[in-house]
Amino acid sequence: MTKMEKGRSTVDLPRAERAMHEFLTAVGVDLTAQGMEETPARAAQLYAELFAGLHEEVGELWADVMTEEMDGLIAVRTIPFHSICEHHLLPFFGTAHIVYCPHAGRVAGFGVFTRLVDRMARRPQIQERLTSDIADEIERGLDAEGVLVVVDAQQLCMTMRGARAHGTRTTTSACRGVFLADPVMAMQAWQMLGIVHDTESC
Repeated sequence: MTKMEKGRSTVDLPRAERAMHEFLTAVGVDLTAQGMEETPARAAQLYAELFAGLHEEVGELWADVMTEEMDGLIAVRTIPFHSICEHHLLPFFGTAHIVYCPHAGRVAGFGVFTRLVDRMARRPQIQERLTSDIADEIERGLDAEGVLVVVDAQQLCMTMRGARAHGTRTTTSACRGVFLADPVMAMQAWQMLGIVHDTESC
């Protein structure tokens, strides 16, 4: 098994496999048991895939930005994602919703936003930062006049350990640009997501 290329960086799979073997042995797992022999290698490959976003550029996603005549907002809703909480390395997963106000007609294909969310999520993350990172990147990449990102997720670190609060969901939001300055525009953005938001600020 060789190093797996990811952009300009590499994932050292042999080293990851050795480390996983040592870790599992240290916590008492019998790796000689039937079905466990290849587990360190499989786990190393899995985490290389789960953390692939560490080695993927997001800036290249804006290479094919288009200019269209339009004067409204654009929403991309219910984008599925999964990520790994950086605190306990347990998954959190859910959906991301995006609304943006184009600047000078600069728009991107809808698939760009699904790939952006995926790349931002495939790394050790926390939901709050993921939400903010997505908003910042859209504002930067499109020079958008306004951005609203809402992320709704289930955190397995809340259900498998600690409080063990089964069924609990967490929601985070990030606003940028005109949605912070103009309450009417902000309300329109929230309405596009089907969310009632009565306060004057985003």
